[in-house]
Amino acid sequence: MCTEPTIIWLLVGAFLVEGALGYPQSLFRLIGHPVSWMGRFITLCDRTFNSQSKKPFADFVFGLLTLLVLIGLVGAVAVGVVVLSHQVPFGWGIELVFCATLLAGRSLYDHVSDVAQSLRIGGLAAGRKKISLIVGRNTEALGEQDISRAAIESLAENTSDGVVAPLFWGLVAGLPGIAIYKAVNTADSLIGHRSDRHLWFGKSAARLDDFLNLVPARLTGFLFVVAALVWGKASLASRAMWRDARHHLSPNAGWPEAAMAGALECRLGGPRTYGAGAVMAEAWLGEGRTDLGVSDIERALTFYKIAMVIVIALLIGAGVVAGVAQ
Repeated sequence: MCTEPTIIWLLVGAFLVEGALGYPQSLFRLIGHPVSWMGRFITLCDRTFNSQSKKPFADFVFGLLTLLVLIGLVGAVAVGVVVLSHQVPFGWGIELVFCATLLAGRSLYDHVSDVAQSLRIGGLAAGRKKISLIVGRNTEALGEQDISRAAIESLAENTSDGVVAPLFWGLVAGLPGIAIYKAVNTADSLIGHRSDRHLWFGKSAARLDDFLNLVPARLTGFLFVVAALVWGKASLASRAMWRDARHHLSPNAGWPEAAMAGALECRLGGPRTYGAGAVMAEAWLGEGRTDLGVSDIERALTFYKIAMVIVIALLIGAGVVAGVAQ
């Protein structure tokens, strides 16, 4: 594990830079984002090699090859950046910038905050438009409580995917660890679905993403329990996490979602409609109200900020301890 002080402080810097600046929209319009570059490659391979489950074995093989090539390319670029950063003055700044672009703490907050603001100012139509940008379910008929629940669930799950997991894999393997994790996570988000089209082509991406998130998702659940000691209901967060997480369709998403549901004294999950109208009868997580609204999204965002303060405090503490022990 890369627990040297330099790696930890690099992650501290990346976390703070991304938290303060996010990823500038002007830069995104100009060159895109590393995740969008990965997405283009995955989409190209999907369109070229996926028979949409007509040839299951071939789809599985091509999906696996797509994933392996993506990991190889992304890993090679990340290793190249690390090598370059060690050869030039202040090269750590290059590595820090790349790490920051692969974190999503600020962008996650902004996206969920946009949902709340749009719902409050523009009503259901505006709220549906914004929530459709961050969830995969059908949003056309969602009411306020459905939009609010989806926003809070997305905030909880993506705290793991966008913040805790990249930091965890950064501690394990530095920038290459973060980059490879993001590559797999991006592949899972695009092709790792239980749909006729991606059942076989995306199977390897889905399974590897499940594996890479086993530890981070549970750490995120525990993070929310700790955050609830400061603001929320820690006992309910812990109880909901241990009781309900295993009932989620995902082996990982239930941990942060159930913990946040308990902390906020509400219920998340439940039946929802995806893409082509398929209804998934998912389990409820937590206990309490289901009639959620804009104010509940805002409460969840406050809770999220407290969790992020705890994350940076833990990183700084780890950096100090590692420095003393060295």
